[in-house]
Amino acid sequence: MKIAITAHGEDCQASVDTRFGRADYFVIYDQEKDTWETVANTQNLEAAHGAGIQAGQLLAKTGAGVLITGHVGPKAFKIVSAANISMYSLGTENNTVKAALEAFLAGNLTPITAPKS
Repeated sequence: MKIAITAHGEDCQASVDTRFGRADYFVIYDQEKDTWETVANTQNLEAAHGAGIQAGQLLAKTGAGVLITGHVGPKAFKIVSAANISMYSLGTENNTVKAALEAFLAGNLTPITAPKS
């Protein structure tokens, strides 16, 4: 399974970005291959509107099955849910990507079951 984490940087030592639609990057861990990859979210950083929708579509193309972020807005929530990607929240904690992954694997993150306005 691929686990995507919103981040301010391009590797597992980067700090987590609590925004979804305007996150700088998606850092993705592939459990089966034990590898990391990074997908830039640059097209949405300055978007006037629709950043969450576009980020959701971008994330769906990566094949991720899990998203770890701070919060997801209503329109993005629909896109991510439709792609069958489970969502988990770090709340407002600003950990590293690696720490977020470890918290998820330990079962310490809260599922996102509804969008945040």
